[in-house]
Amino acid sequence: MRVTARAPAKVNMHLGVGPLRADGFHELRTVYLAVSLFDTVTVGPGEGLAVSVTGEGAGGDVPTDRRNLVWQAAELLAASAGMPADATIAVAKAIPAAAGLAGGSADAAATLVALDLLWGTRAAPGDLAGIAAQLGSDVPFSLLGGVALGRGRGEQVSPVLARRPTHWVLGIADEGLSTPAVYRELDRLREAGRVPDGAELPSTEGVIAALRNGSPAALAAALSNDLQAPAFSLRPELRRALRAATDAGASAALVSGSGPTVAALVEDEEAAVRVAAVLAGAGVFRTVRAVQGPVAGARVVA
Repeated sequence: MRVTARAPAKVNMHLGVGPLRADGFHELRTVYLAVSLFDTVTVGPGEGLAVSVTGEGAGGDVPTDRRNLVWQAAELLAASAGMPADATIAVAKAIPAAAGLAGGSADAAATLVALDLLWGTRAAPGDLAGIAAQLGSDVPFSLLGGVALGRGRGEQVSPVLARRPTHWVLGIADEGLSTPAVYRELDRLREAGRVPDGAELPSTEGVIAALRNGSPAALAAALSNDLQAPAFSLRPELRRALRAATDAGASAALVSGSGPTVAALVEDEEAAVRVAAVLAGAGVFRTVRAVQGPVAGARVVA
């Protein structure tokens, strides 16, 4: 028996970052959107764990040992069920690594739902969410999908109403950015007084109201990301990439999560195709993808 599941990439339409907490994390307020770019995970019987990776990041960028979240997800699910962690796990990646799109989190979420069926653990949704929160801040949202408000370090998620789909163009750079490095740069910039200290988290209400009302113009005006400034500091060419997106006709553009992917909001599917073609021709990004959201979270597909 083999089970295949897939999980989507995410875009942070709002990402407010508080000061560094005592536990080493930052307090977050974020609005997640799951978009139509998917990684696929196929699991089957095995003796012990064996992980393989194909597609984006294969050949070195994505580990195939215990450092990979899919390995950790399998071990945690097996431990919670009181059974051995025996499985082969094949990850087919379309979501680039270290791109601010939660590709590793998507892989972990897909692994949880696939192994739950393969092993017959019959874990309750709350149990899977609890395991997901142990794995990483974005993994619970990768399970949930759709649109959600994230609190805590991002792992506390609650659904948000979106009246209509939104269309985006993702500009993916040649080289990823380390999420911990971006957060460290944010702390450095704050200590130097170059960006706000984050003592008061910005409100998510603008984005949530725009999604509820279905106003693309209001959503474009409300997009924000506190990690954009440190991403610019570490990768100055991102400023040019954002300008290229708006010059190509995007309503607004921002760095997705910790970057370096640029997420450009466009009016509709036709505009997405047009803007994607312009950006692909400009050569600013390694890869350009037209996507839409919201889409469902991690699901078994075969």
